[in-house]
Amino acid sequence: MKAYTEFEFDLPGALLARLIKVLDELDTAPLNSANLQEVPEEQGVYQLLLDDRVVYVGKTDADAGLHKRLARHARKIMHRVGLDPARVSFKAVRIFVFTAVDLESDLIRHYGGVKAIDWNGSGFGSNDPGRERDTTKVDPKNYDAQFPIDIDRELAFAIDADETAASALARLKEALPYTFRYQGSGGRNRKPHDDFDSTVLSSLSGPLTPRTAIRHVVAALPSGWQATALAGYIILYKEEREYPQAEVIAVSKM
Repeated sequence: MKAYTEFEFDLPGALLARLIKVLDELDTAPLNSANLQEVPEEQGVYQLLLDDRVVYVGKTDADAGLHKRLARHARKIMHRVGLDPARVSFKAVRIFVFTAVDLESDLIRHYGGVKAIDWNGSGFGSNDPGRERDTTKVDPKNYDAQFPIDIDRELAFAIDADETAASALARLKEALPYTFRYQGSGGRNRKPHDDFDSTVLSSLSGPLTPRTAIRHVVAALPSGWQATALAGYIILYKEEREYPQAEVIAVSKM
């Protein structure tokens, strides 16, 4: 009689196989706020598809659930040259029990690896890279290089009479679906630069493009300010500087 044996269950493989089947059987939905209303703020995995082809695979973490992560991506695809947001759809799966299995990496490998999934590893999921990365050349395969920001698209935005530059810049930063970073008062202080607080603007009725709004603000600032559009974001600093693959939007000359 045999009263002992050994059994090893391939939990990661079984979980991955089942998850792939669930994803394959899901319908896609356009990545927009209306469709995201039904997605909970829970842990899980998701796919983004461009013209029905998987271009990004991601998972949530403790900082952001499915709803918040997908909403951030929905904003990321707005106001991009050559990219109609209607082309981007998603699938999402809530996973009730997260194990130590690296589902994101397993799914990426299943779909051909980072080289086969256009937006993974392209900077698509990244936040503002920060001041130290402003002078870095953008790889042609980077998401921002493929679909640079459109600074000539009109926004429901206007500048009020006697509004300070600080107020207008803060509102514009909130309205834009991409990063708009500008110089503060120094150090870790998040206060705007004194020039922004002390500069009062004339009115400018909307709708306005980011280019027009920023030029209006910069024209009123003391000399030395430069607004620059990089591939994926806009910066405004007191400087005279050239950046690779960038366009100077405005320079103050008062």
